[in-house]
Amino acid sequence: MTADELFPEVLAGHVALCIECNTNTRAPVPVRWIESSSGPGTTLYACPDHVADLTPGPFPGELERGA
Repeated sequence: MTADELFPEVLAGHVALCIECNTNTRAPVPVRWIESSSGPGTTLYACPDHVADLTPGPFPGELERGA
């Protein structure tokens, strides 16, 4: 085991994985929401470099019947 594995870099603040490039970003932008049949849904994020390339949505409430 290496020192990098024992002491990984810890990022401060809100960090999320970009769904486009699969890298951690410190400035995540929510782009999609996945509904769950049990428990809360999941928000997917993109980094600022890729957010313009993705189509946003759906977000909570947009898929409800009658909306």
